[in-house]
Amino acid sequence: MSLESVPPKYAQLVQALQRRIEAGIYPPGSMLPSEHQLIQEFGVSRPTVVAALRVLREQGWIESQQGKGRFVRGRPAMTSVESNRTGQAYLTNPETDSPGDLVEAGAVALPNRVAALLDAQPKSKAFLRRRLITREGEPSELVSLWLPLELSEGTDLTSGEPLPQGIRQHLQSRKGVRFDHIVEQITARMPTAAEVKQLGMPKNVPLLAVFGAVRDASGRPLVVVEVLLPADRHELEDAYPIG
Repeated sequence: MSLESVPPKYAQLVQALQRRIEAGIYPPGSMLPSEHQLIQEFGVSRPTVVAALRVLREQGWIESQQGKGRFVRGRPAMTSVESNRTGQAYLTNPETDSPGDLVEAGAVALPNRVAALLDAQPKSKAFLRRRLITREGEPSELVSLWLPLELSEGTDLTSGEPLPQGIRQHLQSRKGVRFDHIVEQITARMPTAAEVKQLGMPKNVPLLAVFGAVRDASGRPLVVVEVLLPADRHELEDAYPIG
């Protein structure tokens, strides 16, 4: 196995804790070891432990109780796993849950794929909010939010600070829009020179590009979220019932 294909430390810790929960070492209802205990046992840093615990909480494996600690819930129900899609996570979770930096915010010309998903003319203007997400202090993914200019007006999307709420909640409170469903597409391509530099990745490693097109109940496009993931650091997993 090449070094490039080794999952990041926080992902390895997530997998180790999931295996222990499934094996009954940490049964449902039991308290998870503290951050300090996990740091000592696995020989990792506190940011690594914090990132792993955040993923487990978001996926429904554990829950936090104020002043008490973190408790095991067990393997998530199918509906919980199914709802944790890549595009949806960046629309519903507060930006403050994902450490990173704002790298671009403003009106830009739409690339062809995003224009098609927004039912807009190619090269027409739209609002872009792009953040570089970091894990364990290193670049991990590049998340871009595209929306019509009129939908961005009167919002905090130009703010350099991470939003304390999810994009869905923010647009709902500020603009009164209602998200109904997401059409998700996944493609693979080679990175551009700018993406190689931003993500600190080798030139010969492909990117996984996840596009989530959000529509209202009438089918009108509202937002497109684009998530760029270096293929040597990420894998996509889905779960769904068999009819």
